[in-house]
Amino acid sequence: MSTSTTLLALLEPAPAYGYTLKQNYDRWFARRRPLAFGQVYATLARLTRDGLADQVEVEAGHGPDRRLYRITARGAGVVDAWVTEPQPPEIAAGTLHARVTVALLSGRDPAEVLARQRESHLTRMRALQALRREATGPDLLAVTYELAHLDADLRWIEESGTRLGAIRHQLEADKGADDARG
Repeated sequence: MSTSTTLLALLEPAPAYGYTLKQNYDRWFARRRPLAFGQVYATLARLTRDGLADQVEVEAGHGPDRRLYRITARGAGVVDAWVTEPQPPEIAAGTLHARVTVALLSGRDPAEVLARQRESHLTRMRALQALRREATGPDLLAVTYELAHLDADLRWIEESGTRLGAIRHQLEADKGADDARG
């Protein structure tokens, strides 16, 4: 998720102060990716610098000045493209794949790596299933998205576990061929 584009999108309905943007962000997205106030203001400065947002009002008060921001036409175009254009699928082979492969190559027990990761995934899934019972709106979408990804990972873990013997055999054969060459 692009934090800067998400904040920019939150300006689409109406101009907003940084504090209001932070509140709206926290309401819809903070569970997945917390955001500090400093990050909000730094992002607004970049969006303004890049012509994606404008500062439309400065209100002096007893504390720091309050600055009202609005999205520009260019910023709305960026948000529209971000929302509507398909995102390429993420490369499937991630950290877990690398950890299992290193375990195989280094003589560690890849079955243990898979078992520990499986337990970690199941623990997270139980927590998400509890959240899902009470989640609504965008939170429900986020929870079900994460559950689906964890479920896919678990299927990969199970399938990989059934292939470990064949992969070990292949690695030993490859090592034997390398040793013979020299």
